[in-house]
Amino acid sequence: MDGGVSAARRRGRSLLRVLWALGALLLAYWVVLWPLQRRIVFPRSVLRAPDPPTVAFAGLERLWLETEAGRVEAWLMRGDGRGAQSPGPAVIFAHGNAEVIDDWAAPLRPYVWRGVSVLMPEFRGYGRSAGSPGQAAITDDFVRFHDLLAAREEVDLRRLVFHGRSLGGGVACSLAAHRRPAALVLTSTFTSVPALAARLGVPRFLVRDPFDSLAFLRGHEGPVLLLHGRHDTVVPFRHAEALRAAAKRARLVPVDSDHNDFPMESPLVWREIFAHLERAGVLDRPGPASQPATAPSP
Repeated sequence: MDGGVSAARRRGRSLLRVLWALGALLLAYWVVLWPLQRRIVFPRSVLRAPDPPTVAFAGLERLWLETEAGRVEAWLMRGDGRGAQSPGPAVIFAHGNAEVIDDWAAPLRPYVWRGVSVLMPEFRGYGRSAGSPGQAAITDDFVRFHDLLAAREEVDLRRLVFHGRSLGGGVACSLAAHRRPAALVLTSTFTSVPALAARLGVPRFLVRDPFDSLAFLRGHEGPVLLLHGRHDTVVPFRHAEALRAAAKRARLVPVDSDHNDFPMESPLVWREIFAHLERAGVLDRPGPASQPATAPSP
């Protein structure tokens, strides 16, 4: 009888030691990962962009949002031919985690040539913007920038499109949870940050900024275009397949690329984007004399 009691006590002590070890491991995970993960998710937040910017286009307008953390910047490129007498569609674009808005003024010019205005809000802490990035803060800024854009005289608020690239796809979905777009364009976008972090053994509940696009798309009724590199080693192609399966009205276009060499300048990519916006009623179908999707001839 005493032997049985002693054995039970030993097992109890062993279980307690295991629980203590697991608790210590979890605490170490939390202490290390909680502050570090934002440096991983938002690496450009530790770098500055030149001020004034080195990028300049005729008609490019710099906007500033006043926040509790300081000023946050956005760039607006007005669509060709758009004004108070001829309002038109607009795109809110969210870039990737290792980029700044300066990187995207030139690649997004085809929107402008088709008469689509483009607003590029910056992430907090990126470029020339104040504050620290995080899902809640970035989403709040994008919502406020959305409302500023929707109130402009050259913009038809019924034809607003959200376009996100990589992490920016998560931002676009997070924005769409608060403001309904006429269409979504998601380029090289993951299902969620926890799904990527799981490959590194990080439990879901330790992820501070989940950007769960998969969960959002399950309840989203609007049209979605997914553009994704077949050979993407950062965000594997299966993420795009999962997003397509989750969305009710999604089209997935595979592209022959990796993640960081996605050919945004490709005429094929722009044909798919404009066809998507035409199907969504955002753009009129072009006539034979309409402007091309690529750069105009000099």
